[in-house]
Amino acid sequence: MLHFELSEIAPKEFEGNVIFLYGNDVSDRKLPLTKKELDYLKSHSENDPEAVVVFDRLPYHLYVVCFDGEKPAQVSQEHLRKNAAKVVDMIKKECLDEECCDTALTGEGVIPEEIVAFMEGMWLADYSFDRYKTKEPKHVGKVYVESNFLSKEDLDSNVRLWNRIYWCREWVNMPVADLNAEKFASELDDIAKDLKVDCTVFDKKKIEELGMGGLLAVNQGSVDEPRFVVMEYKPRHAVNTKPLALVGKGVMYDTGGLNIKTGDYMSEMKSDMAGAATMASVLFAAAENELPVHVVALLPLTDSRPGFNAYAPDDVLTMYDGTTVEVVNTDAEGRLILADAIAYAVRNYSPELVVDAATLTGAAVRAIGTYGIAAMQQHAENPFQLLRIIGEQVHERVVEFPFWDDYDEHVKSDFADLKNCGPGQAGTITAGKFLAHFAKETPYIHLDIAGVAYFSKKQWYYAPGASGFGIRLLYAFIQMYEGASKGKM
Repeated sequence: MLHFELSEIAPKEFEGNVIFLYGNDVSDRKLPLTKKELDYLKSHSENDPEAVVVFDRLPYHLYVVCFDGEKPAQVSQEHLRKNAAKVVDMIKKECLDEECCDTALTGEGVIPEEIVAFMEGMWLADYSFDRYKTKEPKHVGKVYVESNFLSKEDLDSNVRLWNRIYWCREWVNMPVADLNAEKFASELDDIAKDLKVDCTVFDKKKIEELGMGGLLAVNQGSVDEPRFVVMEYKPRHAVNTKPLALVGKGVMYDTGGLNIKTGDYMSEMKSDMAGAATMASVLFAAAENELPVHVVALLPLTDSRPGFNAYAPDDVLTMYDGTTVEVVNTDAEGRLILADAIAYAVRNYSPELVVDAATLTGAAVRAIGTYGIAAMQQHAENPFQLLRIIGEQVHERVVEFPFWDDYDEHVKSDFADLKNCGPGQAGTITAGKFLAHFAKETPYIHLDIAGVAYFSKKQWYYAPGASGFGIRLLYAFIQMYEGASKGKM
């Protein structure tokens, strides 16, 4: 894992790799370059204002990362993240041993947001899932950061957030054989205790007593019992009198049930619990950094299998809030477990806002690809617009889908109150409409992260596998929640 340390650096004397952030307004005086090298750099940066120019300092290298500070902040900072990924790849390719990977990061006149964006890109790009490798791949070692403006407090708070992203990616990448519902719930409980976060883990018997028909039905085909995890972070001086409720889909592995997935559609289904991992990570980051916002996370956990007395199409389920649901397709299981959790949040916490995150529909991927989150809102226009703006800033973008009343017809059933799947049109929206029923009048935002939670191949600063996409978005949203709350979201 990367380690950042604030340090006063003399680039000309540092025994290791040096990364120099080179913006439009910086001075050339700190660059350890000859006149010819400086002329070469200027010529190169004029042709490509966002180039990475490398100078050999064998056995080390000097990486000059050009960026255009005149562009909007969200644009230049995203280029810095992407260039950080390029530099990480170069360092790992060139370094012969761990010591050779030690690096200094510096720049003249670089504002904190720019240097943090670059460090963030390095942290995200350096990750790889190595748990099962017999020979550990190379990683960048220590990074000594010189900045006149970045405080140790700000650095530490960012590192704590990035560490939560790391663990989210670890959880999502782990196979169900090593991380089932029971084990995941136990691990969350242990972390919550360390952070002094209230955590209640409901076992199957308690879930039956609660009458969570959706979670129990999805679990019927599995030998592993379900769990329902409720965590609450309530700081003494919270800005909100009613909590923000974060609900995350926790299908530890999804076979599709009796409507079993065909071909390669079952591949990578260990990632179907990314919503739960995301929401747990957001709450933990908020608690570690002592954000003044009351947050609860509600995580229904189970795998979905076609064995034993597996639930079947045509079954009618009674959900936690009493709603009856006709099962049309057992592969529309995520919304069933989320519905119970959302209804539980509304009844037991009266939250001022419910936000869910779920790898819910392939339709979301078909609609917008792997570039953002498909999202909907009900009675939550103001917080949604804040979320959308933050998404542009941190480059975890949110696309709002329509939530017209017409779509309610798609989830009406002839035999029950609702059916769990629509007719095949607007699948992402109808899934959201199904869930919105259980939020009732509570302001509600639905985030379908199916396209961004897990990448089959390297993308930007993400290695193949889990991304942790959405954690930075929701953490920044909670950071902004104080002002938004005072504005009566």
